[in-house]
Amino acid sequence: MTSFRFALAQFDFPVGATHANALRAKELADKARDQLKASLIAFPELTLSGYPPEDLLQRPSFLEACAVELSSLAPRIEGIAAVVGHPDTRGEVFNAASLLRGGAVEWTYHKQALPNYTVFDEKRYFRAGEHSRVFEIEGVRVGMLICEDIWEAEPAAHAAAAGAELLLVINASPYDSRQAATRERLLRQRATENDVAIAYVNLVGGQDDLLFDGGSLLVQRNGHIAARAPSFEEMLLAVEFDSASRSLKAIDWPETDEGDPHVVMYAGLVRGVHDYVCKNHFSGVLLGLSGGIDSALTLAIAVDALGADRVTAVMMPTRYTSDLSLHEAKAQAEHLGVEYHVLPIENIYESFVGTLAPVFEGRAPDITEENLQSRSRGVLLMAMSNKTGRLLLSTGNKSEMAVGYATLYGDMCGAYAPLKDLYKTVVYDISRWRAGIDGAIPKAVIERPPSAELRHEQTDQDSLPPYDELDAILERFIEGEQSAEDIIAAGYDDATVRRVIRMVFVNEFKRRQSAPGPRVTTKAFGRERRYPITSGWR
Repeated sequence: MTSFRFALAQFDFPVGATHANALRAKELADKARDQLKASLIAFPELTLSGYPPEDLLQRPSFLEACAVELSSLAPRIEGIAAVVGHPDTRGEVFNAASLLRGGAVEWTYHKQALPNYTVFDEKRYFRAGEHSRVFEIEGVRVGMLICEDIWEAEPAAHAAAAGAELLLVINASPYDSRQAATRERLLRQRATENDVAIAYVNLVGGQDDLLFDGGSLLVQRNGHIAARAPSFEEMLLAVEFDSASRSLKAIDWPETDEGDPHVVMYAGLVRGVHDYVCKNHFSGVLLGLSGGIDSALTLAIAVDALGADRVTAVMMPTRYTSDLSLHEAKAQAEHLGVEYHVLPIENIYESFVGTLAPVFEGRAPDITEENLQSRSRGVLLMAMSNKTGRLLLSTGNKSEMAVGYATLYGDMCGAYAPLKDLYKTVVYDISRWRAGIDGAIPKAVIERPPSAELRHEQTDQDSLPPYDELDAILERFIEGEQSAEDIIAAGYDDATVRRVIRMVFVNEFKRRQSAPGPRVTTKAFGRERRYPITSGWR
């Protein structure tokens, strides 16, 4: 019986940190050799540059830095072989993986399938490779693939035809709420149609608006999932491959129970906040805590991501702020142990109104005065961010961003928006789940009618359809790309559907100015959904 042990490095390799990434690869290779007794270690896609490096790939100095780190890393990988991802420049730039063995770069493989859909833009930067790569280690023939290669049939088939007993796939595959199940179905299919086992290692971490969940997989040649790694956790995973049965075995992988999608999504939101704050070297975060559901969930995420000592919450009441809001905001801040301030804005607001009175004379109060309250809060929060060096979190959700139920330079102020891709109904679902753990979100906040509290007895449903109806329409229109006629035919009110769709179109200008936030759906605002601001299409 012939078998060999290898390691999968499910870790974060930050974008642009070429030297630090090379040092981490060396450290993990040594650990895999000494502690796991592995003969090979595989790192995620574009290990040295991080993923996605975007237009850094158009800078010769960046490409040269990646090349220097690869050449200097090769002689330092001793007693183990390593598959390392990197950009490779040979007249044109390729998304590549190299085998480092015996102190040298033994070969370099170029990714054959370049994704150019959803969040991907690889054809902007890379030329596609044209050949498969099969290499031998410990008597086992291993086919090398990079991420999108496994999503198309030909690269895996070519590797299998060339004699591969095992496919090794290195990935930077972003998270969304459906991606894990989609990946598993795809890998099962590739394994069975090629009669070959698959070892799949994925990147972990937050990169701007992208989340990478890890979730590395071992798939047997019959399509059975042999092992799943936990999501959003860094770990070095040992694997044994038996060449007689051509089967994979996970060695001491941690148990993972991710049946509840809220558990995984929440872990992603926490990771997104942590990585955005820490990778950009902020000392902590602050946010406006209103006593409403969105800011309550944002506060819980921030504390779980950074710790209470790095989080500041600010209540900024006016005459319209209810006693319930005042009480529950304070109660949550005390429960979580964060720094908490109450800064009334009534005088600031009145000053604005008084200053504007001459030019507003003869005009009845309207949404302008409501927005002034929100913008007064934005001014204070941005001042605190400037003074303390803490990053301001925006607390808006996807439902609000979709229909423009948010104030530019007011509640949209902020550098990162943890809930940006969560529909309001999902905000409630995750808040109920999180509250059930330790009461981090007050029950009264979850149960109250949602309100911006910018006028007397205001609720969100004064301006919007009920959120369960609104979110269903939005999901059909945004993720499903359905027309108004399709949505109406599904049983939704004609006038409501057309009104909602109109609000989505006319508020594109707001979304262009909104903070980035972690992508968790199949179509997030930003790099994935790019509509013109000026358009006659409805």
